[in-house]
Amino acid sequence: MRVPRLYLPRRLTVGAAVPLDDSAFNHAVRVLRLKPGAEVILFDGEGGAFAATLADIGKREAWARVTEALPGDAESPLRIVLAQGIARGEKMDYTLQKAVELGVAVIQPLFAARGGVDLAGERLARKIQHWRGIVIGACEQCGRNRLPELREPLALADWLARPAEPGLRLSLDPSAERSLRGLESPKGAVTLLIGPEGGLNPMEIARARADGFIGVRLGPRILRTETAGVAALGAVQALWGDWR
Repeated sequence: MRVPRLYLPRRLTVGAAVPLDDSAFNHAVRVLRLKPGAEVILFDGEGGAFAATLADIGKREAWARVTEALPGDAESPLRIVLAQGIARGEKMDYTLQKAVELGVAVIQPLFAARGGVDLAGERLARKIQHWRGIVIGACEQCGRNRLPELREPLALADWLARPAEPGLRLSLDPSAERSLRGLESPKGAVTLLIGPEGGLNPMEIARARADGFIGVRLGPRILRTETAGVAALGAVQALWGDWR
């Protein structure tokens, strides 16, 4: 049986007894129904992972004894920034989950003209918290010890106006003539701009190109937004990342 992994955002040291926070407690005790003596892996979200054993479990709290620092790093050597047009409901959840599994370093949610998503104030705050839970759960599942950076959602125009991250900037465009294979290996990060469910409109495409984005197509078929980002991440990992 695979040892469960729990995210615990605190300093972890061998020999320490640490309390599980509400999220880790709920996952370990209420979902997995683990008992005292069960082995778990605790990771801090900043690259550290530790073997631990559940020591005491109460109705609302549990403690774990840290026994060993674990080696290994599942991070991709290719820094990938996914600038994703916000999609509705489970489509965005799917994209975030799979992006984490595929090794994304930064996720930048974007409001685009054709997105049709109205989020602001308390609703937006709740949605960001929900997305963060998706990211954490994906890290627990796939073996990553470092949480990808989930940035505050921005309007596409506002994001484009910010300083660009050095490296290769690509926007998925089914009408583009270039493909990924025709590009040179990136020196720096790869930033992928993915439109929302309605795609980027002509003005957004033109603005992205003016800001240095290269339009590329992924084959002859038009992909849904929740497919496009996942497919692009897999493709760049196969070409330049840790799938080679």
